Amino acid sequence: MELGPDGGQGSTAGGAQAVLRPGPGSGPVTAGEVFVLVRRGGRPVGTLLGRVPEGADPEQVLTALARAAERRAGGSRAGAPGGTTGGSGSERPGDTRGGTRPERPGDTTDGTGPERPGDTTDGTGPERPGDTTDGTGPERPGGRAGRSGHVPPGPPRAAVVVATRERAGQLARALDSLLAQDHPRFEIVVVDNAPATEETRELIERKYGERVRYVREPVPGLAVAHNRGLAAVRSEVVAFTDDDVVADPRWLTELTTPFAADPGLGCATGLILPARLRTPAQVLLESHGGFAKGFAPRTYDPERPPAGEPLFPFAAGRFGSGANMAFRTEVLRRVGGFDPATGAGTPARGGDDLYGFVRVLAQGHRLHYTPRALVWHHHRETWRDLETQAYGYGAGLTAYLTAILVNRPALLPAFLARLPRGLARARTLSAARRADGAAGTPGGHDARTHPWPHRLSRLQRRGMLYGPVGYLRARHALRTLTREAR
Repeated sequence: MELGPDGGQGSTAGGAQAVLRPGPGSGPVTAGEVFVLVRRGGRPVGTLLGRVPEGADPEQVLTALARAAERRAGGSRAGAPGGTTGGSGSERPGDTRGGTRPERPGDTTDGTGPERPGDTTDGTGPERPGDTTDGTGPERPGGRAGRSGHVPPGPPRAAVVVATRERAGQLARALDSLLAQDHPRFEIVVVDNAPATEETRELIERKYGERVRYVREPVPGLAVAHNRGLAAVRSEVVAFTDDDVVADPRWLTELTTPFAADPGLGCATGLILPARLRTPAQVLLESHGGFAKGFAPRTYDPERPPAGEPLFPFAAGRFGSGANMAFRTEVLRRVGGFDPATGAGTPARGGDDLYGFVRVLAQGHRLHYTPRALVWHHHRETWRDLETQAYGYGAGLTAYLTAILVNRPALLPAFLARLPRGLARARTLSAARRADGAAGTPGGHDARTHPWPHRLSRLQRRGMLYGPVGYLRARHALRTLTREAR
């Protein structure tokens, strides 16, 4: 949903001030529970859950809920639109709380808004205590001219690397969204990782031709594939995303523009929201944060560690996710890229993105999170998928930490010094998760309105115990493949 610049009465008249559009993968908005992304000036500012009654106008109902949420949050934009209202909503966009608990909360919606988001600030604040906000300059370099009349530089030349394996249908959907980006200078590189068939290559040749570069990487593993893409690109900034996302049209511009404004920036990450919420597994994952990191921009600076983060920079999961990240190409190459013994497709099960974040920060470069760089992710749909994901996250966490300490043993004293306070904080967060409420549907990021099953927590812990073993197994497997290749 795109909310207009002011919340005055009659804001939906003629559809000029509020626009409701289905999210990717969703049909027209109808009666029932609807998970809504709220934007202002094209900029994501929060999410809410609304119920549209039978026979009501969805746009009027959901706009009224969004306006009411802003008023309750003390926002300056007051006034609900006329028409029918109803259902449950959030306390404010970006900090929602669920109402009733349907098994199928419904499709997501999205307002795409203007081509150029405005420069209004996000009043929601940092998503969690300890995060730092970016106070060093405009969050959106490359926007309109400032008071001095100077227009900041536009986005640098970029490349997008998509690693894939035998998922041509999903890949085509992702590539279509990437080719619709408004970035002025970019290329797309698809890395076909240990393919069993020629389906991906044939898709690229048949449908995309010279618009997409095809690269084959015979060694399995997401980090290996990403390193292959890193070696192939010729751009100042390299972005990475997955084959199961749909990228917002301004995703690449918003993700890469901060590099033009900050020469010390080594990495940027962006917002990941669910493309659909149709199964209990998808609902549970998003209720506990999903892949999103909130709606407030933040810059992490190793020279000024965030307060309240005793494990910084080792608690890398809060920085972002591999489905929405970009690096200054020379910086990522200088640290050696991603550890090839991490990532999906290896015994380590994951952790390649976290490894990249920490290596860049450890070299003294900053990392910036911007919610304006949005991709829609197709969450896994079944409980079995979610169980596999929980175990993999636990394994990837400790696998990446093992990789960091193996490749940068000089970081071991700093890690050990931070560990006691970090473990104490982790126990506090775990206790809070166990105490969180029972019912509800996911409104906003990290609302935690569904209890996290003990089985998933156990699987995560088992994965954490396995992670170092998996990493060492992956290193051994790589050495074996290298010897055989010789």
